[in-house]
Amino acid sequence: MSALIHHTSSGIPLSFITKSDLANWLEQQSIFLQNWLQSCDFKKQGLALVVDEKSGALAHAYCLVNSLDDFWLAGELATKLPAGCYQIQGLEDTLEQVALGFMLGGYEFSEYKAKGAAKAQLAIADKAMFERLDQQASAINLVRDLVNTPAADMMPQHLSQVMADLAITYKGEFSEWVGDELLEQNYPTIHMVGRASENKPRLLDLKWGDEKAPLITLVGKGVCFDSGGLDLKPSSGMRNMKKDMGGAAHVIGLAQLIMAAKLPVRLRVLVPAVENAVSRNAFRPGDVIKTRKGIMVEIDNTDAEGRLVLCDALTEAQNDEPELLIDFATLTGACRVALGTELPGFFSTSRDVANGIVDSGMDVSDPVWQLPLFEQYTSFLKSDVADMANCASTPFGGAITAALYLKEFVAPTTDWVHFDVMAWNLRSLPGRPAGGEALGVRAVFNYLASRFN
Repeated sequence: MSALIHHTSSGIPLSFITKSDLANWLEQQSIFLQNWLQSCDFKKQGLALVVDEKSGALAHAYCLVNSLDDFWLAGELATKLPAGCYQIQGLEDTLEQVALGFMLGGYEFSEYKAKGAAKAQLAIADKAMFERLDQQASAINLVRDLVNTPAADMMPQHLSQVMADLAITYKGEFSEWVGDELLEQNYPTIHMVGRASENKPRLLDLKWGDEKAPLITLVGKGVCFDSGGLDLKPSSGMRNMKKDMGGAAHVIGLAQLIMAAKLPVRLRVLVPAVENAVSRNAFRPGDVIKTRKGIMVEIDNTDAEGRLVLCDALTEAQNDEPELLIDFATLTGACRVALGTELPGFFSTSRDVANGIVDSGMDVSDPVWQLPLFEQYTSFLKSDVADMANCASTPFGGAITAALYLKEFVAPTTDWVHFDVMAWNLRSLPGRPAGGEALGVRAVFNYLASRFN
């Protein structure tokens, strides 16, 4: 259970006052409170702690906000309020979303440093709400932890252990193919990308739920570190490549949330986990590989490796004809150029599914944006020596051409969604500390919960 919420019906009152209503609200307060807030410079500071007139104990916390409808209005309070248990006043209809923003803002990655001081807690009286909040915050923070962990401690074998542990916790089934087993089982592109590393490449497979329920399959790019291969990245481009397994982190966190909430679905999670390293047996520009689907692919650039490991996993994912196939990947810088780092783009072969995910994201303040599968750009993937190249002949529309590459490995009858995410906050915002981040996970979960519950 999260240390940021407490299942109780009492706590230090915490009230939110809008800036537009401040003057009218102050007129209705006691002279003591008016003077106290003035001495605290409440209008400028935005947060005031009021003590009891007699005991001197903390009696009330007030927070000045722009709007009560802001999902993140309590996103900074877990680190700003003194330790103690607080009870939000007057926001019954939005309590759950405000509390989740509070919890997500209290996240700290402290695996490699001394833990900070104890943080404030929120009192949550409703047990069902308490459990939902814990499930959501735990899943989002799992994604953050996985992405933030240094590559030396988050290689394919470590991702394997995370998924195996989830299978045990939620009574699922876990299996994997490791190293040369990938060649024996016909996953050639996963093996090719990961063979240069001493950390053996793997395809991780988690199954959970009633076999008769609708099948949802999640695929996540698990490139645990991306040097760029022989097309080596510059040091500046390599600095944060521990996050290149962010797609895997997203589907693992989403899977945990689905299982914890006991959604009535059959779930399958596939993670091709590799390190794109440089060694004497690294794959080369100009090499041609026969994929699991049988498509011959020419390697134009070894730094476009994510789509290579994904294409074999996507082919495998369709063996059991899922009702919905969703992949997450930190695939292209082009998507970040188009939408920035804080708005994840996605592509879909189903307009209904795409609209449902967009609407669900808006409902829970986890916005996502659909980009087009513009078929005319498929010709940019043409190769003179193979069926196609792994990289387009032009840098323009890079997120689209990467998605079109993946689409070649998805059956026309499959409802497919492809997320191209940053998985990283470059700046701290309320509820969203700098570092590893889950983007679109709550949007997709909300869509699945509304569709299949």
